[in-house]
Amino acid sequence: MTKLLRLLVAPLSAVLLLTTVFSAPARADTDPVLAAEWQIAWNTYRFYECLTAPLPITGRGQAKRDVSIEIDAPVEHVFDAYSNINNHLGAHSFLQRVVTHADWTDAGTRHVNFTAVENIPVAGLPVTVNTHAQQRVHRDALYYETDTWTLPNVVTHQKIVFQDLGDGRTRVTEHLTFEASILLLDFTVTNGVSSHQATQAGLKAAIESGDL
Repeated sequence: MTKLLRLLVAPLSAVLLLTTVFSAPARADTDPVLAAEWQIAWNTYRFYECLTAPLPITGRGQAKRDVSIEIDAPVEHVFDAYSNINNHLGAHSFLQRVVTHADWTDAGTRHVNFTAVENIPVAGLPVTVNTHAQQRVHRDALYYETDTWTLPNVVTHQKIVFQDLGDGRTRVTEHLTFEASILLLDFTVTNGVSSHQATQAGLKAAIESGDL
């Protein structure tokens, strides 16, 4: 009985959190507020870690998807343009601004802690959502990782790999892992994949046109 209650309560709590977030008035958070929110997210869920898939008894599930695109540009140029999160502004209509909290390099790996502020349409109305993230850029190996946390405890783990196809062409493959309440997982995956595909298309157009 205790296990059954935990299974029922966990997704219900997530839905209540989601309702709270979606019913709250949109606000323009100041950078210090976003930095504090980022730290709380970090302390609550070390979202850069993905050791095992969540157990069903916790009321959470995990799904993996891959999305890929080919870009007519040399791999080094594509990597530099694509891995700069600020270049994602304008590539997708949801993303409004990016606030960087920390940016440092350790043992050849660049780390960037940031918050992406997005306006996501829900029932036809824009809702402001803050996605807290850490990016780790491995330029020498031509890949980077980005892990994110968004209320209500929605986590994504991303590994973006760049492959030189020759003749000045590059394939970008995003390996995506989504974690959320089992009641929200399908919604999270559908919207997450759609958002990443739209961003890929926007970055491809900007790189191939010479804007990036």
